[in-house]
Amino acid sequence: MSRELIAKAAAAREHALAEYSKFKVGAALETRDGRVYAGCNIDNASYGLTVCAERVALWKALSEGAREFTQIAVVTDAARLNSPCGACRQLLWEYCGNIGVHLHSLRGLDQEHRLADLFPLPFDRCSLEE
Repeated sequence: MSRELIAKAAAAREHALAEYSKFKVGAALETRDGRVYAGCNIDNASYGLTVCAERVALWKALSEGAREFTQIAVVTDAARLNSPCGACRQLLWEYCGNIGVHLHSLRGLDQEHRLADLFPLPFDRCSLEE
């Protein structure tokens, strides 16, 4: 497990705007060449416009031209580990493939997964082929 990646996700978590959910999340996405893009969740009063930390990190990376990814760390302070939501899993699969997923709680919990284990039957470009 990449302690440095977890540390960057934990630092991003500190910037979370979680006024409504009260649930701060940080994520750090690493590229094949070692660059790291971090993000935090950003709540919105309408809830439907809230954005997860994983998507913020991914969109930052994609908007800067990154295209090849190796792993993501997701950090919370929860009593149990939290994996990316379904929407985040879909986007991570589409743009990152079967990357490593490190789940970490500031309470000392850790797990490592492959995205395919968390998202076993994805809908992707192969689903659109005839």
